[in-house]
Amino acid sequence: MVSGERRPELSAPRRILLINANTTAAITDKLVDIANAMAPEGVLLEGATGSFGARYIASSSASAIAGHSALDAFAEHGTGVDGVLLGCFGDPGLDALKEVSPVPVLGLAEASAIAALELGARFGVVTGGIAWRPMLTEFFGARGHASALSGVHTITPTGAEIARDPEGALDSLVGSCNEAIAAGAQVVILGGAGLAGLRAMIAPRVAVPVLCSVETGVQAIIAALGSPRADLIPHGAVESVALSPALAKLLG
Repeated sequence: MVSGERRPELSAPRRILLINANTTAAITDKLVDIANAMAPEGVLLEGATGSFGARYIASSSASAIAGHSALDAFAEHGTGVDGVLLGCFGDPGLDALKEVSPVPVLGLAEASAIAALELGARFGVVTGGIAWRPMLTEFFGARGHASALSGVHTITPTGAEIARDPEGALDSLVGSCNEAIAAGAQVVILGGAGLAGLRAMIAPRVAVPVLCSVETGVQAIIAALGSPRADLIPHGAVESVALSPALAKLLG
């Protein structure tokens, strides 16, 4: 460089906030590592872990609490980000996040369903924890995917237990994938943060395309960066009691 010549300024990376509404920071770290390994140069994913609620969501009550926790995490960490990925399959708090965020917001389940329907007319979901079957059936039905969903197939270990011993769950997960195919699935979604990273080991043993909800969600939010929020609905100020200061400020 010639003496006196100014160095070119490096542009700041586009930042995506990855919200894990589970309260297990190790899961957040795992998701962020996977996401940043996939991200192109100039895109950075930053994690935010839920500050209250279940260690790992595995019931309707835990999911309801997680929706509040996800909003709280956005209020605390969302200033100046270019996109938001809700890193919990089942997408707790997704519609509320879309209401308060000026930038694109996607959830793992929402993004996975859209991607699956680009590959086939019907998709099945495989995940851990038996309580997820009715919860996810209701979620996809409310999203207009009732006829496209061939079924939700669960194994007994929760996602958190699968994450602690992934190899011990592989045969059961493959079996559930094959059950989904027998039920009419043309694509199988491995749903949940606890199953992140398992697609490479499962897909060769399954006869239809297999999607990892985490990988698919990361790809989708990166693709959405810079897109206008056509679905943004302004909302009025909300008077509140006993919320965190950041969330009260965001809503007010």
